Amino acid sequence: MLNNNVSWIRPVTIRLQCGLERSFSGAYDALDFLENEWPVRHGKQYERAGKTCRGALNGVIPSIVAREAFLAACLEADMPALTSPRKAVPQPASGFPRATRYIGI
Repeated sequence: MLNNNVSWIRPVTIRLQCGLERSFSGAYDALDFLENEWPVRHGKQYERAGKTCRGALNGVIPSIVAREAFLAACLEADMPALTSPRKAVPQPASGFPRATRYIGI
């Protein structure tokens, strides 16, 4: 069954060959870009990315596999992924001040 909303936990942002940046939130966005806007219509990683994105949309391939294949295709086409800082994990609130570590001399 085709699912047109297979989102990735972390979106992929790439730098296009023209210098602009573009973000992809899931397999559907990536496949649409591969099929309609990809600058080079060949390459081993390009083919693999298309197949794995289709597989993710059909529910037979994990979305993380499609994400990694898309990243590899972007590198192959000289469109590097931009890294974004991970979101900070919220720390539990505490009524106690932080413990200070003392080193005895």
